[in-house]
Amino acid sequence: MTLAVFTLLLLGAVPIALVLALTAAWYIVASGNTLLFVSYPQQLFGAIEHYGLLAIPLFMLAGELMNEGGLTRRLIDLARILVGGFRGGLVYINLVANMMMAAIVGSAASQIAIMSRAMVPAMEQEGYDKPFSAAITAAGGLMSPIIPPSMLFVLYGVIAQVPIADMFVAGILPGLLMGLLFFIAITVIGLVEQYPKGDWPSRDQARAYLLMGVPAMSIPLIIIGGILSGLATPTESAALASLAALLIGRYVYRDLTFARLPDILRRTAFNAGLVIMLIAAAGVFGWVIIYEQLPQMAAAWIASLTTDPFIFLLLVIGVLLLVGMIIDGIAALILVVPILLPIATQQFDITPYQFGVVVSLTLVLGLLTPPVGAGLFISSSMTGVPPMQIFRALLPFLAMSLIALVLLAWQPWLTLALL
Repeated sequence: MTLAVFTLLLLGAVPIALVLALTAAWYIVASGNTLLFVSYPQQLFGAIEHYGLLAIPLFMLAGELMNEGGLTRRLIDLARILVGGFRGGLVYINLVANMMMAAIVGSAASQIAIMSRAMVPAMEQEGYDKPFSAAITAAGGLMSPIIPPSMLFVLYGVIAQVPIADMFVAGILPGLLMGLLFFIAITVIGLVEQYPKGDWPSRDQARAYLLMGVPAMSIPLIIIGGILSGLATPTESAALASLAALLIGRYVYRDLTFARLPDILRRTAFNAGLVIMLIAAAGVFGWVIIYEQLPQMAAAWIASLTTDPFIFLLLVIGVLLLVGMIIDGIAALILVVPILLPIATQQFDITPYQFGVVVSLTLVLGLLTPPVGAGLFISSSMTGVPPMQIFRALLPFLAMSLIALVLLAWQPWLTLALL
């Protein structure tokens, strides 16, 4: 009945946080062990009582300040210097700018919303197909949970009890691999579709773009440099990045005014509150799962199927692709990691870093796949393109993401080389 209640609430469009909390409460009642209600509020609070989770609202704030302060536009101009002259230059600019934004925002949904507003109208003006423009912008958001910083990595580090900074480092090569595969897809599609020829900026334009882009590029340097050098924790780096984005937007670019700060802070608080509420509810649900010894049962079942680490990871990818299509990535991460991580590390000798990167990328694909596909609906609402048209244009990039997943599962050094 607990599974039936979970399914009915989920299909009834009940918010996922309430689905998890109510299902856990139902289990306690149905099992007759009502003494567990004494621990219920402790489990709710305990799930969010982690210093590392402070990085989530701070990274959200940095992304909001960057977008409002004009830093996003300067990063796009900076990308023009690097790839603007290739055939289909604006497509490459879109992807490079997404990679730069991924090193700041940390949230795929937020990045899709920000970049859709910035890039799709510009691509449409230059003659690109609107569904494709929306699709490449949404596909760029897939790199946000992999290229550090990443909110999913923050959560995974807390759940798996591994250093968040090390998780960020483990995501650098996989993020570059994703970018390379997307470049290949763009090149092949460009040869078939004959993209418009790009224009390299003039020397004066390039100098102006570079001069104005350097302050914006300081944000990812502050985040990643602070973490890699050991001078700051991920949470401290997020706070410094938010401060830098505020100062640059206000005093360098002068696009940001203090009068807009209340709205920025309100949006950040609202979005962060949704995430934290989800983490708390998923913590209670995960507590019930562990109480029922589901990890041990799952371990026994998987051990009967294979003893090969690569095959195990392929099975995990297959299952999580289905899970990610239905359940939000953050909730799914909190649900599956306590079950699958002990199996991966103890029975298959897979490092928690490789496992975390594979799981995070697999779950975020659900953001762009029906039937739920929150990223599809975000992109659709920002661009006016029907979600299924975006999905069809996304298929080459989803295929490249699956290739990246297989490579990451097959070759552990892709996540471990920089650690």
